[in-house]
Amino acid sequence: MTPDQSPTVRHRRLARQLREARQHSGLTMEAAAAALGWSRPKLVRFETARTRPTAADVAAMLALYGGDQALKLALMQLAKDIRKRGWWSAFNDVLTGSFAELEDDAAQIRTWQVQFVPGLLQISDYALALIRIGSPEDSEEVHLRRLQARMARRTILERQDGSSLRVVLDEAVLRRPVGGSDVMARQLDALVNESKKPNVSLRILSAATGEHAGMDGPFVILSFQGPLDPDVVYLEGMGGEIYVEDVAQVTRCNVRFDRISDQALSEEDSVALIADIAKEYHQSDEPPR
Repeated sequence: MTPDQSPTVRHRRLARQLREARQHSGLTMEAAAAALGWSRPKLVRFETARTRPTAADVAAMLALYGGDQALKLALMQLAKDIRKRGWWSAFNDVLTGSFAELEDDAAQIRTWQVQFVPGLLQISDYALALIRIGSPEDSEEVHLRRLQARMARRTILERQDGSSLRVVLDEAVLRRPVGGSDVMARQLDALVNESKKPNVSLRILSAATGEHAGMDGPFVILSFQGPLDPDVVYLEGMGGEIYVEDVAQVTRCNVRFDRISDQALSEEDSVALIADIAKEYHQSDEPPR
């Protein structure tokens, strides 16, 4: 696993359960590693989700640790499911890292964006304009392939058990005519429609706001259903993908998102602003000021 990748939800869960099983057995990490015939670093990598154990590795650990048979069976199944294929596996040629899988498993997604509409809410023409400008060196075939992957992501919000999405956008996002005025008008119309979904919350940080809690840049917080699956913060930039899992840092990001939300317009006022700016795009070839 490369440094910029995060373990999947299932992988993180397995690592935590294996660590707890060892601790419950009374074995220290050194004693367990010695009994298994492994180096201590190998066991550390398994327990911190830095390396994916094989089913045989998991079986060996569980045989040593003992414990409830039902739990053993559940963890063996979890070990097999780590590599379970999801929709994203069909796009391995254009998707990298673990974000798609983490996003798909998330019960709640919170995002603060300052440059563009988040991918889950993008219409195809808007998304394609961003994809083209973001990787001009790639062929149009690759651009369209990335577009297919991005549109596939949107189904997350349509599922019966779909994630809840809380978005705060800087007003500048609305006034940046990505793809041109016509595309932007349709994108903003789509945002108004998306805001009507019960699992979508959309708020705008007004341009009139002075200093604010989000000035350090955009981020995404992924929260999961199980209490044993802590939040993950996702950051993306020129240097690649960064996943933040340190509890203290994640807590700071949660507090920061709440502060940004507190400074933003209400949902009702935000949607009204989006609709007003959309009208300006519809009525003029020039972007609204």
